[in-house]
Amino acid sequence: MKVIRIGTRASKLAVIQAELVAKAIEGTFPQLKTQLVPMTTTGDRILDRTLDQIGGKGLFVKELDAALLEGRVDITVHSCKDLPMELGERLPVVAVSQREDPRDALVLPMGAREWDRQRPVGCSSARRRIQLSILHPGIVVEPVRGNVLTRLEKLDRGEYGALVLAAAGLRRLGLTERISHIFSPEEMLPAACQGILAVQARQGEDTSYLKGFHSPESLWCMLAERAFVRRLDGGCSKPCAAYAVMEQGRLLLRGMYVSDDEGTVRYDSVTCLPHEGKEQGAALAERMKYHG
Repeated sequence: MKVIRIGTRASKLAVIQAELVAKAIEGTFPQLKTQLVPMTTTGDRILDRTLDQIGGKGLFVKELDAALLEGRVDITVHSCKDLPMELGERLPVVAVSQREDPRDALVLPMGAREWDRQRPVGCSSARRRIQLSILHPGIVVEPVRGNVLTRLEKLDRGEYGALVLAAAGLRRLGLTERISHIFSPEEMLPAACQGILAVQARQGEDTSYLKGFHSPESLWCMLAERAFVRRLDGGCSKPCAAYAVMEQGRLLLRGMYVSDDEGTVRYDSVTCLPHEGKEQGAALAERMKYHG
């Protein structure tokens, strides 16, 4: 019986996400079996500095990429928003999930009913920090690293008055009850590809067993959002946001541009046919960056 080896980060959330892929494979092809191969990445080990200080999001995929290239695993599963903007041709994204809730969530300490604004908000994302400061002028935002459960422990110890986390991760962990407030996309535009899982494989490999997992609609959104961010050189150190939805057969992409000095924050959108999303995403970024 063929076994599909699935590489994943070792955190509880990452394992749950990899299990979603495994379940879809075995549900579509019962003759196949899956085996999870958890790994601790460099990004998981270094927790005393922000991502832009240690090399960016690529540190969450380096070890998984190596395992894939060396044939120790057959596919790898990632939160799509953690993938570097530039991917090598040898390890293409071969499937993406249906999107979970893409929005950001405010989380309070366990048992708290009110947001204690005298304490800092834990948030390592510049995108979130900028938009949170627009919504709530004067609040103090401080970085927080670690996986979701580690961040919640720090919150519950009193180190922060609140956290801002991805709703998708909380829902997948079964922690929906920890959500105090969901930020609408109008309040806080999500990170590109937030809520989408991406599967990578070696170029040329047969990955037809992923057809029960793959979402063509999410793929169109992913391509448009990543094109927007890539054109702005966005990522860990340069804040920006992109969020696409499909409406009546057309793709609506909304983007956020932030100037280098963070003195200018712009929002704009474009509507196009799904297959035009990649081109129009880059064009939207160009227009917002150079023409206002």
